[in-house]
Amino acid sequence: MQADAETEAFITTTPTVPIISIGTEPPETVYHPLFSSLDGDTVLGSKDGVLFRVHSFTLRTTSGWFRDMFSLPQGASASTGQDAQDATHAASSASPPPSNVIYVDEDAATLESLLRLISGLPIPKLDSYDAVEPILYAAEKYDMPGPPSIIRVLLSTSPFLSDPLRLYSLCCRYGWNPEAQSASTLTLTLNLHTPAHRPTLLKLTTPALLNLVELHHARRDSLRTRLNEPPFVNDTGEASCSHCGMVVKYHTWRELKYAIVSEMDARPMGDTVLEKGLDELPAAKACWDAKCKSCDKVLYDKKETLRAIRVCMDKLPNKIE
Repeated sequence: MQADAETEAFITTTPTVPIISIGTEPPETVYHPLFSSLDGDTVLGSKDGVLFRVHSFTLRTTSGWFRDMFSLPQGASASTGQDAQDATHAASSASPPPSNVIYVDEDAATLESLLRLISGLPIPKLDSYDAVEPILYAAEKYDMPGPPSIIRVLLSTSPFLSDPLRLYSLCCRYGWNPEAQSASTLTLTLNLHTPAHRPTLLKLTTPALLNLVELHHARRDSLRTRLNEPPFVNDTGEASCSHCGMVVKYHTWRELKYAIVSEMDARPMGDTVLEKGLDELPAAKACWDAKCKSCDKVLYDKKETLRAIRVCMDKLPNKIE
């Protein structure tokens, strides 16, 4: 079942060859109001029956796929039905709509947004992944670099930043490395083991997934290593009190380290450790209250320990390579 899910995820994110058919207009044509001018010499039809009249020049200059289609010799176009440019003469003379319609496999909402972005019209409301992902998918199929470049800029706005894992997936999908690195930093507030994240993780390529998991684990493991090095105390054996020289055991520090590492595993950003954890965790309270049984002096300098932990956190890796 897992293999089936991974296969499905791959299929849904892999572009296919654009599916079109060329036919006649239905008896009752419904043109989109923004794309109904008789000046347009090409008619596109959405899969839900809405027609869009567009200038072939616009399609030719903004889409590699349409450019290739329009460049086909007249005879070669017979394999796809009939060349869409057959309607040029009728449209240029303001005659009735051309009879040939190029039907594509996008719905009207997606096709409208795509055509707006390549036609210089006011861009549609693009404030969710559900709105931009179909456009990106269609733009990739039709080799349209313009719409993705606009959407790429919009990804730095709050509606997209609020779901960093999906943002990371999207940026990796289209090779936007700087944005993917920024998104990987934002994912450090997430626990990747949470079942809710599994569908998004399944859409990642193997390198993208491994890079993200490595970043999360590297922060936890690097901090664990640093907490066992100076200036932190060694809790692996017996030590002496710095005040009276009596033998003490640093078991409370060992328990606090375990609590810190566990918190980093669940939230690698570490902000919950620095902001409240080192004050409110039971292990932290026990550590700061620990005293030498002989001289009754505290065993740990809380202020200096907090400063040292913060310095270690600041040096941890915070984005994918």
